[in-house]
Parts: sequence; C-alpha cells; structure tokens
Amino acid sequence: MSERTNQYGQVIGPPVMDWSPRPRPGRNAMVGRWCRLEAVDVERHAARLFAAYMDAPDNRDWTYLFTERPETPALFRTYLTNLSTSEDPLHFTVVDQSTDWPVGTAALMRIDPTHGAIEVGSIAYSPRLKRTRMATEAMYLMMRRAFEELGYRRYEWKCDSLNKASRSAAVRYGFTFEGVFRRAIIYKGRSRDTAWYSIIADEWPVVRNALETWLDPDNFDESGQQRQSLTAIRASI
Repeated sequence: MSERTNQYGQVIGPPVMDWSPRPRPGRNAMVGRWCRLEAVDVERHAARLFAAYMDAPDNRDWTYLFTERPETPALFRTYLTNLSTSEDPLHFTVVDQSTDWPVGTAALMRIDPTHGAIEVGSIAYSPRLKRTRMATEAMYLMMRRAFEELGYRRYEWKCDSLNKASRSAAVRYGFTFEGVFRRAIIYKGRSRDTAWYSIIADEWPVVRNALETWLDPDNFDESGQQRQSLTAIRASI
C-alpha cells in the first residue's frame, strides 16, 4: 500500500471512517462453556473466593500484583469491596460453571472509549483456575466483549517486565509484544519496567479462531489433556 500524505507532503496515517466513541463495558455477565464472568459481588463471592485463594500455600501468585493476598476473611472482604465499587478497573469474578464456585478475578481497565482502547489486567487466579480451560476461556470472553460487543480497536496487556509467567501468557493468547517502558512505575517499594502487548481489531479474527479451536471439547482427550496447544493451532491458521 502506498504511503498517504497530506497537502504538505507529510506522511500520515490511514483514515478511520465513520468512527464514534465506543460504549463503556457494562457489568453484565459473560458466559462460556467452562466458566462465566460476573461483576464482583461481595455477598455472593467473598467467602468462597477467599477459600479458593487460600488453597495456595504462599503468596507467590501475588508478587506482581499491586496488593498482597489478604490473609483473613475480614481483610479479604475489604479488598473485594474495593474491587466491587471500582468503575475503572472494572472487576469480574471468574466462576466455575460446573461447581458454581468463584475461582479468580480479572478486570477491564484503562478504558478509553474515545480512541477505542482497553486493557485486561489485575488478573488474580487461584490454584483452582490456573492452567485450566476456564483460565483461557475467561480471557477469550473478555476479548470477545471488547472487540465484538463494544467495537474497540485495541486490546492491551501489560505487566512487570520480570513477570515471566505473565509475558508467556500474553504471547500464548495471541498478543504482540510492543516494547518496554523503563522505570514506568513504583509499586510495593520497588521500581517496575513495564512490558506492553496488544491485539488490534484486524488481528482479532485469527486470535478468536485459534482460541475457539483450542477450547472446543474435541481438542481434549478423555482425561482432559489438550490434543493441540494453542500456539500450534495459531501457527496452523
């Protein structure tokens, strides 16, 4: 495609036709085959979600989050109350469809309706959710809301550049690495370089196809083991 220039001969970006600001995400549920995402509700979720987090023997899953794991039911209730009243980040509880048990949270955040950009973050998965089909489906459902229901152009993922697990997850889900913002923030008394990733609307059809293929029950054997990895599926598309 040839470069587009203005009347001064300067190169400019492609036109965006018929654009209008996108709606903000609502609190309505996102429902999949393996899990559903509900707006965080203290009365419905606090006790069982606390129990799910306490399955972990230590706090290592919270190292790269902005808070530490609340260690008592009372502290956890306060923590979850703060999540439930926030509009941005907008937090959702991941609920296991088979047991109706809350097993983690994730949020849509840095919501920018004017430019159609939104981030997924504040992801706190309990041991009952990590490395399950639910974990991947939750991310798929949030992407689908952003791109298909709301029409956003850009979906972001960012994390501490030292968080190897988060960086690997971003690549597995189909995000593209964009770079590192050095000394971007201070949290928990330490400096953080922030790694940035994104999926843009033009890439969503391929990302969606790979995720839906991986999540299909036919991709799992009788013991629940995947037949093809998400990375291999995406490479074949």
